[in-house]
This record gives sequence, structure tokens and C-alpha cells, in this order.
Amino acid sequence: MKRFFTLSLLCAFLSVGVFAQKVYNASDFGIYPNTGKDVTKSVDAAIKHIKQERDGKSSVLRFDKGDYDFFFDCALVRELYISNHDQDNPKNVAVLIEDMENFVLDGGGSTFYMNGRMLPVVMLDCEDCAIKNLNIDTRHPQITQVEVLENDTEKGVITYRIAPYVKYRIADGRLVVYGENWEATPAWGIAFDGTTGHLVYQTSDIGVGTQGVEEVAPRVIRAPWRDHRLVPGTVVAMRTYARPTPGIFLYGNEDTRLENITVHYAEGMGLLAQVCEDITLKGFNVAIREGSGRYFTTQADATHFSGCKGKIVSTGGLYEGMMDDAINVHGTYLRIVQRLDDYTVIGRYMHGQSYGFFWGDEDDKVQFVRSSVMELAGSNVIEDIEPHDRKDVAGCKEFRIRFKKPLPADIANGDYGVENLEWTPCVTFAGNTVRNNRARGALFSTPEKVVVEGNFFDHTSGTAILLCGDCNGWFETGACRNVIIRGNRFVNSLTNMFQFTNAIISIYPEIPDLASQTKYFHGGKGKGVVIEGNLFETFDSPIVYAKSLDGLLFRGNRIIQNNDYKPFHWNTYRFLFERVKNAVIKNNDFDGGFNPEKDVKYNN
Repeated sequence: MKRFFTLSLLCAFLSVGVFAQKVYNASDFGIYPNTGKDVTKSVDAAIKHIKQERDGKSSVLRFDKGDYDFFFDCALVRELYISNHDQDNPKNVAVLIEDMENFVLDGGGSTFYMNGRMLPVVMLDCEDCAIKNLNIDTRHPQITQVEVLENDTEKGVITYRIAPYVKYRIADGRLVVYGENWEATPAWGIAFDGTTGHLVYQTSDIGVGTQGVEEVAPRVIRAPWRDHRLVPGTVVAMRTYARPTPGIFLYGNEDTRLENITVHYAEGMGLLAQVCEDITLKGFNVAIREGSGRYFTTQADATHFSGCKGKIVSTGGLYEGMMDDAINVHGTYLRIVQRLDDYTVIGRYMHGQSYGFFWGDEDDKVQFVRSSVMELAGSNVIEDIEPHDRKDVAGCKEFRIRFKKPLPADIANGDYGVENLEWTPCVTFAGNTVRNNRARGALFSTPEKVVVEGNFFDHTSGTAILLCGDCNGWFETGACRNVIIRGNRFVNSLTNMFQFTNAIISIYPEIPDLASQTKYFHGGKGKGVVIEGNLFETFDSPIVYAKSLDGLLFRGNRIIQNNDYKPFHWNTYRFLFERVKNAVIKNNDFDGGFNPEKDVKYNN
């Protein structure tokens, strides 16, 4: 299995028969809950012992229910390049599962608490393994929650109370928050209604003032600030833009199951899965810990899948309070920065948070895209690929790629990207709840089949579902060919404006020169996007926005207009289409009726 290029050898393939499952109790290794003592080394020793004894057998490490603490100064130190995160290596790891087969880590309903900036759980190069019945949290989150007590907009002074969990000091008039191995001055965040937990209408990213502050009572801060939207009782979760580590990191695994897991906090994604095949999430939650008093969860997305293949199945989850999306599925474009000959190019990872990991292998099918218009420019097959700027894949930004067939003549000028079609998953996202989060609900960028069914999108604040594709900014592939959005309920999306939030469902590839485009990015081949049997409850107009799409069916949906908020969106059309063909809107039930001349706008 050449593809993984990780820091350790891959486990050998074993011919596994039917064995009785062997259960190891954490207590057998001296690991007990509720002690407040570090268990990092003991857990690592237990996993290594099981790995040594496994002999092809199915094994379980089971914890007694309770709280377990992991400290950064006892952590395992690993160099890990994690997509869409800060590449600030090395990482401090609490639990490392590596080169395992048929292994289950069963938390028994326990909570693993991080003390300091740490990566809680890592699974590398494993096959047929699972993590279940586990909660992940930290003692001192890097997100700073405050409650507005007074707001004098005439004087430009705001007074707020800092949440009890926050460690802070004032240095030269600046609010400094800190933990065991980190400190920061938060700048901006998101505002929650203190009663409902919804993001406050038309606030998007907002701050409360952390410079020129004074402490007027214990945990009560007065600061110069003027913003009338921050009424008393508003709760603001402030942050920096750092995202060093996810809650769970998966890399190079096959057949992974995550069951009954809740990530209460992570200073990055809740889950980041990278270069994995077949992942099942059942009852995977990113949710606020009861009794914590918090309104937020993760610094970024709840779940994020980069460069995976096979099936991604996510069912029965609760995703709330994130600083970004509930799910994002994509690959990564390499930009062609140099053509060496008619068969060979240098391809480069372009985004500063996405590099240093496996991109492709020999015999992988690829396709080329012209970045400025996002049009396909031919396909090929990899004959050979190797790091160009380093000896190993770990940390590399460039690959030397040789193809089996000659390249098109014009692939040379830096306006082209290359996409690996081998590492593209099909996705099922069903029976989940997404609520009270920043930016968007669910993002998909894969040519394989996507089914979004029976979910509840409740006050996602921006777009509920986004189909994207971008070879210019984040460089996240790719075009969606077959998407079914069915039987979902959408309640009051678009209370705020964020990137790509043009409608409740936004089909929005980034295309710098749309006027010059002659083909279509999404859809095609008689498929496209089907939106049927959904319930939309909305205070505003935009239902669907689409750009560069061939094939849209909007059928059998119910649209209910409410007065929960005042309409404000710049897009006043229910359907706004830019370079869209083969769009059908039929058999829907609209409050106030449906008038194609008034409700549908084509900019073709």
C-alpha cells in the first residue's frame, strides 16, 4: 500500500479468520477515571501492548466510565501534516492508534479532557478499526466566551462578563487569555442570542473590544466599543483564527467506524479525515457539553473529509455551535507550476493550510482544469509521482508527476490545476441536525453520488447546503455530478452573510472569468442536482442559487414564509441562476404562490 507515505511502516496484510474478540480493560493497565492525573503514557502503553499481542485477533480497549485527563507536557510528539489546519509541527498527541487491525477503542461513555493545546485522538494507517462511546473536551478552550452586560453606544463603551472557565489577565490595557501552553488576544467571534442560542441576526463576525480595557469587577470588563447590535444578554464567542489541531485526526485508514462520539471542543475541526477509504459516522456529534455554560463547540468545521475515497456515511449526528460547517467533503487541486516535458509536470499544493500529505499514486486517473474558467481540459493517468521539494511526502509542497499519455499542448502557463479522480468518495449525510452555527451547513465537492436526506438544518445562519469547487483560493475539488437533496427541513437559514451564502441551497463554484466559460462545471451527463420533498421555512426570498450548472430539478417541495426576521438579503429572487441550463421547477407548494417571471432570474 504505497500510497500513504506516513512516518511509520504500514501494517502487513493478515489473512484474518474468525477469532473471538479479546477485551482489555483500561484498569488492567492502571488507568482509572476521575483522578485528575495524566494518563497519556499509560494509554499509549496499553495500545502498544494490545498491538503486540493481537496476532490477527479482534481486540477492544475498554475504559471505565468517567473523566480522564491528558496533559500537553506528557503528550506524544508527532510530525503530522493535516489538511485545512495550521502546519505548526510537531503536534502534541494524547491518544495514538497506529498500524492496527480489527481494533476498537471503547470509551465506555467517558470524557477525555485535554489540558493545554493538544490533538486528542489520532488514527494512522489502520484497517477495520473503530472508536466509540467517547466524549472529547478541553479544560480551558481557546475560544473566549463573554456576556454583554451594558452597551452605551452614545459613549462608545461596552461592559461584558468573562465566562468562568476563561483564564485571563490584562496587560497594557489588552485582554490576554491563556492556557497551559498558549495565550492569545481574541479579536472577533460570533454572537449568540443568550436565550435561544441562535446566532444574532445580521451580525456575522463581530467583536466586543479587547484593547484599552479595564476590569471594573471580578471577571467584568469595560472596553471602548460601539455596536448597537450587542444588546445586554448577548453572548459572544471570540477567537483568533488559529486552527492547530482537530479533535480526531484520521489518515491512511480503511474501514473506519466512529460511533456514539461527541466532540465538545476542538481548536480546529471536530473530525479531520484525510486520505482514508470507507468511513462510517453513526451518532457522531459536535455538541455543547451539558452544564458547561458554553454556546460554542469547534473552532472550524464539525467534520471535514479531504482526499478520501469509497463511502462516507454520516447519520444520526448533532452539529451545533461550530465556527464553520457541519461537513465538508473535497479533494485538493494541485496547480501546475512547471511543464518539464510532454509527459511531466511539477504540481504544487497552493494553500498554506493544505500541503505535506499524500496526493496520488501510479495508475490514478486524473483530470485537468483551467482555473480561470473552471473548465475541464483533458484527462490522463499517473505513471509515476514523487516529492519534488523534499525526500519524503511529509511536509512536501510539490510533486513531480509523469503521465502515461502526452499532455495537451497548452498546459504550461500556470492557469491549470490537476485533480485526482481516484480519491473521490460518494457521500450519505442523513438524519442529522445542524443548528446555531456560523457560515454554512453542509459542503460537498465530489463527482461521486451525494445523498443529503432527512436532515434538520436549524438556523445555520448562512447557506444550509453548498456545492462548491475552487481551483483559485482553497483549491478544493471538484465538480458535483449527481446530488440528491431530499426530505430535509430548513428553518431560518441566511440570518447572516458569509462567503458563498447566496441562497438556502447555494451551488457556487469559484469561477473568476465566468463570462468566458463555454462549458458547465457542475452536473451534466443527464444527472445534476435533484432537490425534492423538502420543507423550507424562511423569512426571506432566496431558496436556490446556482452557477455553471447543467441539470437541476426542484420538485415537490413546500416553502413556508414566516415573519421571524426582517428580509434583508441582496438576492430577492427565489431562484437565481447564472449560466444554468436544463433547470426544471415543478409541483411545489409556495406560500403566496409561484410566479416564474418574478421568482426566477436567469443571468446566462
